[in-house]
Amino acid sequence: MSRGSRSDPHPYDRLTPDVIIAAVESLGYVSDRRILALNSYENRVYQVGVERGAPLVAKFYRPQRWSDAAIAEEHGFALELAAAEIPVVPPLVQEGRTLFDYDGFRFSVFERRGGRWPELGTRTEREWMGRFLGRIHLVGRRQRFRQRGRIEIERLGQEPRDYLLERDWIPAHLQTAYESLTADLLNEIHAAFDAAQGVAEVRLHGDCHRGNVLWTDSGPHFVDLDDCLMGPPIQDLWMLLSGTRAEMSEQLTHLLEGYSHFATFDARELVLVESLRTLRMIHYSAWLARRWTDPAFPAAFPWFIEPRYWENQILALREQLAAIAEGPLEL
Repeated sequence: MSRGSRSDPHPYDRLTPDVIIAAVESLGYVSDRRILALNSYENRVYQVGVERGAPLVAKFYRPQRWSDAAIAEEHGFALELAAAEIPVVPPLVQEGRTLFDYDGFRFSVFERRGGRWPELGTRTEREWMGRFLGRIHLVGRRQRFRQRGRIEIERLGQEPRDYLLERDWIPAHLQTAYESLTADLLNEIHAAFDAAQGVAEVRLHGDCHRGNVLWTDSGPHFVDLDDCLMGPPIQDLWMLLSGTRAEMSEQLTHLLEGYSHFATFDARELVLVESLRTLRMIHYSAWLARRWTDPAFPAAFPWFIEPRYWENQILALREQLAAIAEGPLEL
């Protein structure tokens, strides 16, 4: 199995506490030298203490992942949402800039905002979350991203699947099953997207699961739009669903009751729910594989290289094939 090596230092090896503090202080802040690493693997994010002020959050972008223009679109979207009084945390602006460079690292700084992960266990919470997303998508319809990309089967499904097979990440005794199963799934996904042809694409959060939402007494808010892209609105709704098919239908109904106060939902998108879930599963495995030379990944996801992971993945993908065959959720 080709899993990469650490013969060359990883770029983040140079991101020492001294570099983090110096980067923040290069913007005119005076740090009290207290640093707390926050939960982030794709980028590196730290809470940095500031003398005579509230701590800041500094986000160091992964080298070579996004262009400056793509990051500018992320920041512009966050600022546009904030200007519309939608609860997101935009990057702080200094002299018209939100993206800065220090010692080869691109970074941005944000206000620190707290909160808890939402349970979304009640109709009231789901409707509230639906209103939040409806407002975001209302703004998201105003213009298009040009640099951030869009939801595409090739990028999220076909290419990741081929990468995993070509680089021998899948145990030999499971490769044939994985190759055949994912081929069948991609055929079904293409059919689902064909059925939904013509639905609107808007600017989305893109990675809207409970772990990326913080909830306070004032309601939900996002602190990061790192995965924002163009796509159908259902992409920001389906990840909030869980449980049986009947339970997900009920949850989605409640979300859409709030959503409809601000945006119109096209029911043709319902056929995409399980296809989008399947694309995310395939893409997630390839993401772990592609990041394996980053020491944070083997430490956080040691189970990824175990045969059991791939055995469970094949079982889960077979369940997805059955879920797609059941047809769209009913409201």
